[in-house]
Amino acid sequence: MKIAIACDHRGYEAKELIKSLLQRSGHEVQDFGANESKSSDYPDYAIPASKAVAGQQADRGILICGSGIGMSITANKIRGIRAALCHDELTAQMSRKHNNANILCLPAMLINDPLVTRIVETWLNTEFEGGRHERRVEKMMAAENICPEQEKAAKPTMPTP
Repeated sequence: MKIAIACDHRGYEAKELIKSLLQRSGHEVQDFGANESKSSDYPDYAIPASKAVAGQQADRGILICGSGIGMSITANKIRGIRAALCHDELTAQMSRKHNNANILCLPAMLINDPLVTRIVETWLNTEFEGGRHERRVEKMMAAENICPEQEKAAKPTMPTP
């Protein structure tokens, strides 16, 4: 599997650990940085990695920052991305089984190395169940096409007294 990986300065050490794990497992890794623990801005790395996944240059992506929140919000701005912030094996498993998450976001400040490894392995080895979840994912992805102007036009307005 081809995996896009990126981090900010807070996630640098975890990214290097994950990158090594992925390579040992036979995955091809596309590293979008950061390449040091010097202060950096997570969108600078999340956007190109997410675009690689959305554009099918990578099968999946893994993004790491201090809390995982900034990477998750940024990645989900890219059309076609379903990024999930996971804190344990269960959330990693469910993000794949039920939501078909294509990007895993991790909180480097909140989880230790053994847990990072277990989360990544669980996420990579869990397949999407499809079935009733397919309908839900389709609805989720259709929301990308809603813009505020269309929302206003579609809703009937209440008359003012």
